[in-house]
Amino acid sequence: MVNLNLSVLSGTHNLKSVTLSFRIPYFTQWGQQILVCGSEPILGSWNVKRGLLLSPSHQNDELIWCGSIPVPSEFACEYHYYVVDDDRNVLRSEIGDKRKLSLPDGIQSGQEVELHDLWKTGSDSLPFRSAFKNVIFRRSWSSDDKKPVGVTDSDIVKKALSPGSVIVQFKVCCPNVQGASIHVIGSSLKLGQWKAQGGLKLSYTGESVWQGSCVMQKKDFPLTYRYAKCDQAGNLSVESGPNREATVNISRGQSTYIVRADGLMRETPWRGAGVAIPMFSVRSEEDMGVGEFLDLKLLVDWAVHSGFHLVQLLPINDTSVHQMWWDSYPYSSLSVFALHPLYLRVQALSDNIPEDIKKEIEQARMKLDRKDVDYEATMGTKLSIAKKVFRLEKDTILNSSSFQKFFAENKDWLKPYAAFSFLRDFFETSERSQWGSYAIFSESKLEKLVAEDSLQYDVICFHYYIQFHLHMQLSEAAEYARKNGVILKGDLPIGVDRNSVDTWVYPDLFRMNTSTGAPPDYFDKNGQNWGFPTYNWEEMSKDNYAWWRARLTQMAKYFTAYRIDHILGFFRIWELPDHAVTGLCGKFRPSIPLSQEELEIEGIWDFDRLICPRIKRALLEEKFGASWTTVASIFLNESQKDIYGFKEDCNTEKKILAKLKSCLEKSMLFETEEKLRRQLFDLLKDIVLIRDPEDSRKYYPRFNMEDTSCFKELDQRSQNVLKRLYYDYYFHRQESLWRQNAMKTLPVLLNSSDMLACGEDLGLIPSCVHPVMQELGLIGLRIQRMPNEADLEFGIPSQYPYMTVCAPSCHDCSTLRAWWEEDEDRRRRFFKTFLGSNGLPPDQCTPEIAYFILRQHIESPSMWSIFPLQDLLALKEEYSTRPAAEETINDPTNPKHYWRYRVHMTLESLLKDKDLITVIKDLVRGSGRSYPSKELELSQEAVVPDKQHVANGQAKAPQATSTNLSSKKEIAAVV
Repeated sequence: MVNLNLSVLSGTHNLKSVTLSFRIPYFTQWGQQILVCGSEPILGSWNVKRGLLLSPSHQNDELIWCGSIPVPSEFACEYHYYVVDDDRNVLRSEIGDKRKLSLPDGIQSGQEVELHDLWKTGSDSLPFRSAFKNVIFRRSWSSDDKKPVGVTDSDIVKKALSPGSVIVQFKVCCPNVQGASIHVIGSSLKLGQWKAQGGLKLSYTGESVWQGSCVMQKKDFPLTYRYAKCDQAGNLSVESGPNREATVNISRGQSTYIVRADGLMRETPWRGAGVAIPMFSVRSEEDMGVGEFLDLKLLVDWAVHSGFHLVQLLPINDTSVHQMWWDSYPYSSLSVFALHPLYLRVQALSDNIPEDIKKEIEQARMKLDRKDVDYEATMGTKLSIAKKVFRLEKDTILNSSSFQKFFAENKDWLKPYAAFSFLRDFFETSERSQWGSYAIFSESKLEKLVAEDSLQYDVICFHYYIQFHLHMQLSEAAEYARKNGVILKGDLPIGVDRNSVDTWVYPDLFRMNTSTGAPPDYFDKNGQNWGFPTYNWEEMSKDNYAWWRARLTQMAKYFTAYRIDHILGFFRIWELPDHAVTGLCGKFRPSIPLSQEELEIEGIWDFDRLICPRIKRALLEEKFGASWTTVASIFLNESQKDIYGFKEDCNTEKKILAKLKSCLEKSMLFETEEKLRRQLFDLLKDIVLIRDPEDSRKYYPRFNMEDTSCFKELDQRSQNVLKRLYYDYYFHRQESLWRQNAMKTLPVLLNSSDMLACGEDLGLIPSCVHPVMQELGLIGLRIQRMPNEADLEFGIPSQYPYMTVCAPSCHDCSTLRAWWEEDEDRRRRFFKTFLGSNGLPPDQCTPEIAYFILRQHIESPSMWSIFPLQDLLALKEEYSTRPAAEETINDPTNPKHYWRYRVHMTLESLLKDKDLITVIKDLVRGSGRSYPSKELELSQEAVVPDKQHVANGQAKAPQATSTNLSSKKEIAAVV
């Protein structure tokens, strides 16, 4: 933020005209220009068409854009820089808050104020995100060393400007100060001629910004300088990179003010580490069958002791759509605002729980303390007990000021949620078509349902009550994390359940006749069908994406960082028809289809052959053997001799499922349902083109169309044409469209809260994705077994970009131990790639192997190394007794996977395991990642690292593992 508050400078003459100059270095492409637009009419009143176009000039191999305007002395405004084309259409704009400008009081006529700015990208705003501002760098931000802007150089206060003199104001953002002071040293005598003793000491002005001014002469220019940090012992740390340089327009004789807004101080990038675990997977001595929000306080303690700065969770919203174990899927929200009752600690509902209920709670805790989560039993038990407590204290709670405040702040979503929950239970289904007159939402119907005089008001209030306590318990845990310097990172799902509160209340925001998924990728060769309706982005844009903004505002009440699930969905989504079951035959939305005219020009005419399966008898005999005639008679019609197509009643995947079920019930088929389903689906998907359901003259190439027999039977010329069009559709044609789509939606998300945003960018990545993420300051994800580089089987952590989160595994794939055991040949290739050894690696992921892989990641350049808790437990042999396959949280190939994994030891026991904590702590310290200063304050029993395990900055594994491991040579020796 530029704030020219230089009123202490002398001069009281009335100003008739001051020259205001803008100057910003920015490399543009041909046909692009830089424009400044602001809140005042002279800068366009935020109408870019009337903004000030800047002119380019080359200075020291830099492209500098400059422009000047005369302004009155009292001029003040906000402004922003834009990249525009020749017609002033905005191609790109700065990220972050608008710049602020106010001219100094008493400025004299004819003087000039030069604004030397740097283009602001999303990464420039990272220190202002709550994860850093309120957690990591909270001590620097709360510094008491605050002084008014401008009172930084007594010479400026006492002395009027003489002709030829220049006031230079230096401004830099330095969020990680920790008791140090910030100085400017440089080539001028006023800057100490590169000596710290004579440099300019800056003053803290708040918001992590340091500022200072001094008077110079034009002969001092061009001025070279750098910022430096001086600790309390007097040690000076100079910023990295080339010298900064300031020039001045020496053609004018009048004195000049130069404001150098230099962005972030260039120092070694901050790097942190964290642990990831689903809320339901946590185990403590107090919980009831599942992790609970209050368990996060113990997890924060363990994270701090282990040297971590972050705890990452999966989504925690209510998913109670079916009211059975299917609801264990955390990405299918019943409400994007309501918290899940599963994570409620019932014994914390009241200080006055009767003894009989306390006994019931204790018995339930013992009964539900199982290897994995019993979703249905746990939910049923918790809600049953909560209802008993509610009946005892409902009047007290509902009339309390804290509840009244909660209700007032959340009623817009809380009332529809409670009404939906009541209707779901009353009609015993979330399928709204079964709700009679309530199938279609209206405000008047809602108010009747939740009215105080309604028969169901107690039921409605019970849902209020549960959400209130969930809010209080999660808020308590979130505040505990912030105070102890730990970022709590949430998860923003890409979709909502088809039968959710949100689709009931806002049906126009969703395309209910479609389904969301992903094309074939690492997780599933047949693609994925998640079942969520896709978004109606056009409708959402009408109120500037208010629904999304409300979601992010709600999340920010608890989290200081979040993961954007499937960030590719904000560029384009893989859209499937509602009759699809698998995820293969979809299309991207938005995208530019192949028109019928385009295909005909290329000589493609026989559309029926390309969009409908053309099944030969020989293929049927190959797939079904002797039973092929039975299968053909039930599902197929013979269109030509020995050529078959699907019957009308089974020409979609859902129709096939229905017909299969009917036939199997009548014992008409002898094959297993799963095998028949797979074979019939394969036949149905043996096509090359997919016709647009909304425009019959538009087509989309089927994913991996070259694998189909339909494609292989085409002549060579047709194959070449279709391959070219396929490649263009998937890798070129849409890039500009997808970039524009993302730049409409993602900035709205980022500006809706001050949380730190990370994007899950796995899968088929369009080339526009990473440049947009870089521009917006979005942190990407790197999983070693899923490299972005097509020519690599395994990612190389030492080569990851800084703006990434790196991890050896995630919730959507097997854990480190399970992955190691899955494939012997792959295990050998990994061993040879990273250790250069042709020897046989161990069959199991030993603590030594785990340590080596974890160390690869924690020493990477990535901003964050975040490890699943299961992978950290692999560092100790006694924690590896449970079969590795049981540690996997999700199987993406199974749409009905039961999300139920629980860690097999309590957080209390992990806190007592000093050996494991020491191993992890030494890894963090040895990697150069910042170490939480709060650790020493948190507990008198804080683990003190054994100094013998840290040598020359390289951490070595202590005795928590069976054998130390710190290098390739050591691991090879072990093997």
